[in-house]
Amino acid sequence: MKMLAIVLSLLIVVSVVSAEPVVVIVRHAEKADNSEDAELSAAGRARAEILSRILKDANITAIFTSERKRTQQTAEPLSKSTGVAPTVVPAKEYSVLVSKLRDVKGNAMVVGHGNTIPELVKALGIETPVQIADADYSEIFIVTLDSKPQLMRLHYP
Repeated sequence: MKMLAIVLSLLIVVSVVSAEPVVVIVRHAEKADNSEDAELSAAGRARAEILSRILKDANITAIFTSERKRTQQTAEPLSKSTGVAPTVVPAKEYSVLVSKLRDVKGNAMVVGHGNTIPELVKALGIETPVQIADADYSEIFIVTLDSKPQLMRLHYP
């Protein structure tokens, strides 16, 4: 729990320091199987609940997911607790998503995939390449949307 408080505190500091909105990007939680449109496993559902608790006070005003069940199920607990309905944007339509993110009034969360998050981060203006290990579901990427975007990379349990 102490780690959760630290992560949340860092997110709030980034949001306050930056006059521009913050985008929180996470990979979907653990999936039940390797099918194309897999649902979350029990561990994945538990991780989604933890993520919701971490972000509950982060002033998230928009949530974006891909068309896949696992991204939508990862966002569901936060959506329920904040009352913010997710917007579905196809996984590889980076330019559409970036445009929508730049129009958000406030902070946003994006739930993506291990193979789409690196391209999204790049499309948001982060020059440092991002790689996500196949079995890693624990990363939180926080990007500030100012004239010189900044990236903070965190892990959650």
